Amino acid sequence: MYSKRFEKEAFKATVKDNVKTLYRKKIDEATPQQIFQAVSYAVKDIIIDDWLATQAEYRKKDAKTVYYMSMEFLMGRALGNNLINMTAYKEVKEALEEMNIDLNVIEDEEPDAALGNGGLGRLAACFLDSLATLNYPAYGCGIRYRYGMFKQKIENGYQVETPDDWLKEGNPFELRREEYAKEIRFGGSIRFEKDPVTGKDKFIQENYESVMAIPYDMPIVGYGNHVVNTLRIWDAQAITNFSLESFDRGDYHKAVEQENLAKMIVDVLYPNDNHYAGKELRLKQQYFFISASLQAMIEKYKKDHDDIKKLYEKVTIQMNDTHPTVAVPELMRLLIDQEGLSWEDAWDVTTKTCAYTNHTIMSEALEKWPIDLFSKLLPRIYQIVQEIDRRFVEQVRKQYPGNEEKVRKMAILRDNQVRMAHMAIIAGFSVNGVAQLHTEILKHQELKDFYEMMPEKFNNKTNGITQRRFLLHGNPLLADWITGLIGDGWITDLSKIANLKPYVNDEKFRKEFMQIKYQNKVRLAKYIKEHNGIDVDPRSIFDVQVKRLHEYKRQLLNILHIMYLYNQIKEHPEMSFYPRTFIFGAKAAAGYLRAKETIKLINSVADVVNNDRSINGKIKIVFIEDYRVSNAELLFAAADVSEQISTASKEASGTGNMKFMLNGAPTLGTMDGANVEIVEEVGKENAFIFGLSSEEVINYENNGGYNPIDIYFNDWELKRVVDQLMDGTYSNGNHEMYKNLYNSLLNTQSTSRADMYFILKDFRSYAEAQKRVEEAYRDEQRWSRMAMLNTACSGKFTSDRTIEEYVEDIWKLEKVYVPSGQPE
Repeated sequence: MYSKRFEKEAFKATVKDNVKTLYRKKIDEATPQQIFQAVSYAVKDIIIDDWLATQAEYRKKDAKTVYYMSMEFLMGRALGNNLINMTAYKEVKEALEEMNIDLNVIEDEEPDAALGNGGLGRLAACFLDSLATLNYPAYGCGIRYRYGMFKQKIENGYQVETPDDWLKEGNPFELRREEYAKEIRFGGSIRFEKDPVTGKDKFIQENYESVMAIPYDMPIVGYGNHVVNTLRIWDAQAITNFSLESFDRGDYHKAVEQENLAKMIVDVLYPNDNHYAGKELRLKQQYFFISASLQAMIEKYKKDHDDIKKLYEKVTIQMNDTHPTVAVPELMRLLIDQEGLSWEDAWDVTTKTCAYTNHTIMSEALEKWPIDLFSKLLPRIYQIVQEIDRRFVEQVRKQYPGNEEKVRKMAILRDNQVRMAHMAIIAGFSVNGVAQLHTEILKHQELKDFYEMMPEKFNNKTNGITQRRFLLHGNPLLADWITGLIGDGWITDLSKIANLKPYVNDEKFRKEFMQIKYQNKVRLAKYIKEHNGIDVDPRSIFDVQVKRLHEYKRQLLNILHIMYLYNQIKEHPEMSFYPRTFIFGAKAAAGYLRAKETIKLINSVADVVNNDRSINGKIKIVFIEDYRVSNAELLFAAADVSEQISTASKEASGTGNMKFMLNGAPTLGTMDGANVEIVEEVGKENAFIFGLSSEEVINYENNGGYNPIDIYFNDWELKRVVDQLMDGTYSNGNHEMYKNLYNSLLNTQSTSRADMYFILKDFRSYAEAQKRVEEAYRDEQRWSRMAMLNTACSGKFTSDRTIEEYVEDIWKLEKVYVPSGQPE
C-alpha cells in the first residue's frame, strides 16, 4: 500500500518546490488554489510510477482490455478520491497540517470535472473506479468538454445557464498526449474505385472537413493495489489553425472556420438539439470521440498483434447507451477501408467486439437521427449502415416470411431515420438492462421483437455505486465508525457491510449511528446557510430529492405535496406536524422548458413558505444550486429520507437511491428501477412504497392513459393545490407563469396526453406514504433501526459487484496484479 512508503518530509518538500516552480512563491505566500495545484502535482508524481508499472504489466501479460465508451464521465473531484484510493489520505492530511494547510479547504479549491451531468455519467465514473480496484484492464473513452453542460445559477428563482469554466486554472491530473492525435473527417463525398493491386473495392472520402482529436489522459487509481487505469478524453484542434491566405483575400470566416469547428465540438456536453444545428453538433461529437478512440485502440492492438481478425480476443467495446453506437459502423469502416478485411470478416470481428448497455425504457430517448443529416455528415458511415440494415432486413424476412410489420418495427433505417438502438442490438453480442425490472420491461415491451428473435443476447446487470467515493470519502464519520465495528474489509467487499446487522438490535450502536447522522445534518445545514442564506434545523426531517430534472422523475409531485402540506398547516395551525426540511437539487436541460418551470415553481414556493413566520419554521424548502458530485456527497450523508418517486416503469435503475441507502436513508419511492431490488434487500417494512405499479402504468398507457379531470374534481384539497398554479399564490399574482405545468396535468386538448406521468393519480398514495414517514420518524427506536438496516443491507449495490458480473458474463477479462511502481 502507498501509506507504507509515504515519506512525509519528501512530500512536503515536493509541495514547496511545486509552489516555487509554478508560482515563484513561498508556501506561506501561495493562495489556496495555488496550494491545491502544488499538492495535486505532488500526488500525481507518486501516481505516475504506478501508472507506468500498470501499463507495462498489461502489455507483458497481453491482457484483454475493455474500452468503456461514454459521452459522460461524471468524475467529481480527483484529489480526495485519489488520496483515498492510494490509502494515503490521512498521511497527506497530517503532512499538510504540519504546514498549516487544511486539506478540506484545499479540496474545495478543485472544481468538479465538467465531463458529465446525470446518473449515466456517474455510473461510468463508478465503473472506472471498480475496474481499477478489481485489477481489470480498462480505458474510459469520452470527450474533454471545455464547459461541460453548464454551471447552474438560480436568479430570481429561475435557472440561468453559465459556462462551467472548470479548466480555467488547468487540470493538474491530466496528461496531454499529442503523439496519439488522430484525424477525424466529416462530410464531403465518397469516391469508389478498384484497387489495381488487390482488385478490392476502395472507398475514398473527398472534399471533407476535418479536425485533429488530441487525447488527454487522466489516472484512475485502484484502491490500495497499485493499479492505475486511464480515462482518455479527447480534445479537438484545428488542423490548420488559421488560414492566412483566406484572410488576405478578405474571406475572414473561411480563415477561422476550421478553428471554430474544433472549438464547437468540445465546447459543451449535450448541445441543445431542438434545432438542426444542435443535432448536427451532437452527432459530430459522438463520431469525433468514437473514431478517435477506435483508431487509437486498433493502433495499440497492432503493436503486439498481427491478425486484426482476432481483435475481439483482446478487446471489448462497451457502448454506454445509444450515444456511442456509431462505434459499430466506424469499426466496420476501419476494418474494411483501412485494414482490408472483407465485409464478412469485418462483421464477424465487430459483432464479437461490441456490447450495448441500454439505459432507458422511454422510446423518445432511444436516439434516432434524420437520414439526410446522418448521410451528409458521415457519408461513408451511412453507406455501411445501409448495408448492415439491408442484410438484417433480409434476415428478418427469412425468419418471418410475409411479416412486413416486423420489418417496419425492427429495421435500422425507417421513416427517414437512423435508429441507433436497433443498430446496437443487431451488432452487439450482448444487450443489457441496468436493473431487473428494467431488463424485463425491455424484453417484453420496448425491445420485445428483438428479444424474441435473439433472446441469447439479453441479460441484466443491476447498476452499482462505489462505496469508496460515497461512504469512505463522502461520509468519513460513518466510514470510521463502521470500520471500528467490523473492520475495513467493506471498502473492497461491500457484502461485508452485512456484518453490521447484529449491531442494529443494540440501542447503544443505533444511538451512535443517529448521532453521526445528526453531525452530517449540521454539516449540511452550514453549507445551506453559506450558499442559500437559509437557516434549517438539523433536528427536522431532511427529505431529499436530488437528480436530473425530468418530468418522469416527478419533482413536480414533490412540490405539489409540499404546497398541500403548507395549506394544511395554514388552515390547522394546531395540527401535530414534525418539522421538515425539503431539499431539492437538479439541473434542467437548457431547452427543456417545463423542467425549468418546475425549478422556478420550487423556488417560488420556497420564497413564500420560508418567509411565512406564522408556520414557525415547520417547513423549509431549499434548492441546492449547481447540484454536482462534490455537494452530493454532503447531501447523501445528511439525508433522512431518499425521494425516489419516478413514475413506475420509467426509471431504468437509478443510482442515487443506492447512495442514500448506503448512508442510512430509507427510500420513499415507487416500485421502479432498482427500488424494487432495494426493497428486496432491506424489506418492505424498512421503506415507504407508494403509487401505481409498472404493470398498472403500462396498462394505462396501452389503453390511452386515464382522465385526471376525474381526480381533480373529486379531491377538493388536491384541486386547490393545482388551482394555486394558476391563481397567483406563488407568482405574485401572475396567472400565466405556471400555465404550462397546469396544462400538463389537466389539459386534455393538448397534443400530448394529460398527466402523462400520473402525478395526480399517485398524489394521495404519496401523501399517505409521507404520513407514514412522519409516524416512523417520531418513533426514535424504529427509525434508527430502519436507517441503520438500510446501510447494513446495501452490500449488493456496489459497482464492484456489477463489474464482476460484466466481466463474468460479457467482457471475459483476467485480473492483472501490478507490482509497486516504487520500491516499498
